Amino acid sequence: MKLSLATADVFVPKGGDPAAALARVTHLCVAAHQDDIEIMAHAGICDCLDQPDRAFGGVVVTNGAGSARTGAYADYTDEQMQEVRREEQRRAALCGGYAIQLQLAHPSSEVKSPAYGKVIADLVAIFASCRPEVVYLHNPADKHDTHVAVLARCLEALRALPVSRRPRRVLGCEVWRDLDWLVDTDKVGLDAGRRPELAAELLRAFDSQIAGGKRYDLATLGRRAAHATYHTSHATDRLSGITWAMDLTPLLASPAPDLASFTTAAIDRLREDVRLRIARVT
Repeated sequence: MKLSLATADVFVPKGGDPAAALARVTHLCVAAHQDDIEIMAHAGICDCLDQPDRAFGGVVVTNGAGSARTGAYADYTDEQMQEVRREEQRRAALCGGYAIQLQLAHPSSEVKSPAYGKVIADLVAIFASCRPEVVYLHNPADKHDTHVAVLARCLEALRALPVSRRPRRVLGCEVWRDLDWLVDTDKVGLDAGRRPELAAELLRAFDSQIAGGKRYDLATLGRRAAHATYHTSHATDRLSGITWAMDLTPLLASPAPDLASFTTAAIDRLREDVRLRIARVT
């Protein structure tokens, strides 16, 4: 597998052949930025830990150059931030026991352009080199343009695979917009309350963000706990932490639904749910 950019980084935490490590992956997360994986896919990381027949793999598409920075990182150049972010993601992969961590290092501005073919080429090569049971992606209702662009590029790459090579399940996970607004029948609950010490350690690996003024560590763990409690009003908490996701597997069907229509249909179901609830009590 040859990646498009010389600045791309391939890290195998336990050492060995990257191709063999990627081929082992059963749970794959493809995210826009460093630390998105750890926010989105903690459940997948936990599913693979200490399981010899499972392996977690991470892919970060962009180079991290546009990260917010204050404090100790205030004077870092974009080039310095890219290096810092690359090492932080490597540290998280080592901590989380990932089989492989790939960082494709594409500029965010290019990823958002459908005409920029290098991202698609890299993603097709990655998806073709493994057979993941589950793929974790950004969700189409996310409010970060780069996140939605990465999702779109991933769907294009997955649709380029033969049907027999496509993953059995594709999930769109929350980062820059919670998914608790989905009606319950549309929600996929990921058990993100396991291994709380590991969860905190994974998020703390990204010191440039936390020290730089973005407390993703506190916000992410708090959101997971809130989801677990506020999921249902008439039952005790079943999990200690939940990450919500959308089932995006239908988007790989032939013919596939339009991404915008697929997403706005979920919004319409929320609208109808609200309307009917109000109608029942007024």
